[in-house]
Amino acid sequence: MNDSLPQTISRPIQFKNGCAIGISNRWHKGQYCSILTEAGIVGCGIYDIKTAGEFGQAVAIAKGTPADPLVDPEDLFEAKIVDATPKAKDLGIEIGMSGHDAVELLLAASKRNAE
Repeated sequence: MNDSLPQTISRPIQFKNGCAIGISNRWHKGQYCSILTEAGIVGCGIYDIKTAGEFGQAVAIAKGTPADPLVDPEDLFEAKIVDATPKAKDLGIEIGMSGHDAVELLLAASKRNAE
């Protein structure tokens, strides 16, 4: 039996519109990643858009594949957004845009909310 703990990584990532927190969690045969901003999250397909939408949260989802999973937060940069909550769409996030562009929109929204 393997007694090792699952792995979690959290680190700041600088973008044009500000700084976000990149998160990666890994366990035996599983993983997920996300980029957290003040306004919302860009994450992998493990997140449930329906529930996030019911809570009025801004969440945009990119989806990897079993052959090419999204493991590290930076994997979300080039991944295409496949779904988003109504709040995320209100902030300008569109299906098909890159995860990087979606994070920039969330960071811009964070700046507007801070003013």
